[in-house]
Amino acid sequence: MKIRFGFEITVNCPEPVPMLLALSVHPSFAGRLIGSDYVRSSSSNPTSEYNDQFGNRITRTVAPYGSTTFWSDCVAEVDGIPDQPATYAVQHRIEDLPSETLNFLTASRYCDSDSLSNFAWQQFAQVPEGWPRVQAISTFVHNHVTFGYKFGRPDKTAVDVLGEKTGVCRDFAHLGVSLCRAMNIPARYCSGYLGDIGVPDTGFDDFCAWFEVYLGGQWHTVDARYNKPRIGRILMVRGTDASDVAMITSFGAYQLTGFRVWTTLQEDGVSDDQLLQELNVLPLFRGKVIDDYKPGL
Repeated sequence: MKIRFGFEITVNCPEPVPMLLALSVHPSFAGRLIGSDYVRSSSSNPTSEYNDQFGNRITRTVAPYGSTTFWSDCVAEVDGIPDQPATYAVQHRIEDLPSETLNFLTASRYCDSDSLSNFAWQQFAQVPEGWPRVQAISTFVHNHVTFGYKFGRPDKTAVDVLGEKTGVCRDFAHLGVSLCRAMNIPARYCSGYLGDIGVPDTGFDDFCAWFEVYLGGQWHTVDARYNKPRIGRILMVRGTDASDVAMITSFGAYQLTGFRVWTTLQEDGVSDDQLLQELNVLPLFRGKVIDDYKPGL
């Protein structure tokens, strides 16, 4: 299965602004990439790339005065298998957890799990440990929170999501992560591409947030917004929460004037050479507009 994916983001700056862009596919992505997955810019200013403490690929650049468009266009070949529920994955005792997972047990900026401990234990203590408990948390968040772009805001924490019962996909993930951590299950925030593959077309494409839990000696995907296995996830970034993986971290003011994403299943039988000829080398504004998109996934 081949999926064409990419984005175009246009910013307008009143003066040159240094930026860090978390908009590239994660090095751990298991699929095959056709084309070049890197952030391009309509500016002549140079870009460079480094890996942060979570292994995410971060692009450094300075957006000049005026309008600049960043974009990427690539194809991923994936196995087409839906997310696999870890039905028999066991929960580890804290003393048995690998040291690298411990950072995903404690509260973070948007995942204030310390404030949710009492609620979590009252709600989920009677559910068997391991995957059944994680699934119960995902189902609770899915049923408790109403999705809508108008409900997104940059300062919203998991406690806010629980109380307000509304949010965007990052809020579903933050609440799920926080409840898992409150139950001593390591959980980390993820973001990437997730198109409408194998499900009804929603009418537009977007980046999506989900989370991963550590059970049975490995990390497993959980998506509280949809609460069912999906096909064709393309991971970009991981972190303790969205504060670690903001799409744009700017060191100065800018205005977001354009935002488009595409995640499109390609027809069978199309060769790699044909796909490469179709990929954008200039920002042609492919994809679909989200007029009420709120930044800060």
